[in-house]
Amino acid sequence: MASQRAKARNPRWTRYAGIGMEYVAAVGAFCLLGWWIDRHWQIDKHWGLLICALVGLVGGMYNLIRQALAALKQADVSDPHEPDGPKE
Repeated sequence: MASQRAKARNPRWTRYAGIGMEYVAAVGAFCLLGWWIDRHWQIDKHWGLLICALVGLVGGMYNLIRQALAALKQADVSDPHEPDGPKE
């Protein structure tokens, strides 16, 4: 009964939305860090922004793929005919 309430409060789509938001947050945070580095050390060519944006993209993509594979593995365990997994 408790697991049914937990599923009702936390549908599967929220996990996927969270994964996407983490990706956006990683890229945005590293871009802000790069922008700050360029402003702090007065770099005219924006190398700090470019390098930090690349690090944010790679790191965010790594996290996105890792979490998506974990979600896929969890979905394989549940019943494929039920949209929210097996009922207890």
